[in-house]
Amino acid sequence: MLTLDDLLIIQGDFRLSAEFSLPTGSAVAVLGPSGAGKSTLLSVIGGFFAPRSGRVLWQGNDITDVAPAKRPAAHLFQDNNLFPHMTAAQNIALGIKPNLRLSVEDKRAVQDAFEATGLSGLGDRSPSQLSGGQQSRVALARVLVQRHPLVLLDEPFSALGPAMRKEMTTLAREVGAKTGATMLMVSHDLADAQAFADHVVWVADGVAHAPRTWAQVEADPPTGYRDYVGH
Repeated sequence: MLTLDDLLIIQGDFRLSAEFSLPTGSAVAVLGPSGAGKSTLLSVIGGFFAPRSGRVLWQGNDITDVAPAKRPAAHLFQDNNLFPHMTAAQNIALGIKPNLRLSVEDKRAVQDAFEATGLSGLGDRSPSQLSGGQQSRVALARVLVQRHPLVLLDEPFSALGPAMRKEMTTLAREVGAKTGATMLMVSHDLADAQAFADHVVWVADGVAHAPRTWAQVEADPPTGYRDYVGH
């Protein structure tokens, strides 16, 4: 379980508080207006930005001061962070061992990730030889091989067209269900969020609200939600 315990984030004039827990294995959409602090919230959970006060807990253990690389979290960002001089297979293998010295078991994990993300036969291609959707699949496969129980996705598919975004958000959800990972995805697209998530964390007016189901949000929308979705 991920718990944000009396968390307070301050960045200049910006303030954001959070006090909630997420059940293990849940898929959560982080929604809210631009500038509300959605990406900042993920940065704090991932360890890239320190909160002013409060704690980040994973399975009851305080990880607030733990370095990003030592947290049980994998990250997927909008730019995919693929190395252009490496093949798709090498980019995925980096998720297991940065020195690329893979055991037989490691190589099998890379192959399994290729198959799970629909990339079979593309391992020798460089990122420049792949489409935008294929590059996103490589980045998702690298998350998959890391086998971290917490996955943070910060608008990872926003550069793709609507059809490809829907395909990738559905695939990300399937990957999370397969691995049992807890997944949080920042999105500005309601359809993407609905295809991905079973719970919503609404971020607005300095508060990241506790997760609720879509039905709960629609029945009792938080302030600003109706304007956000356009009805």
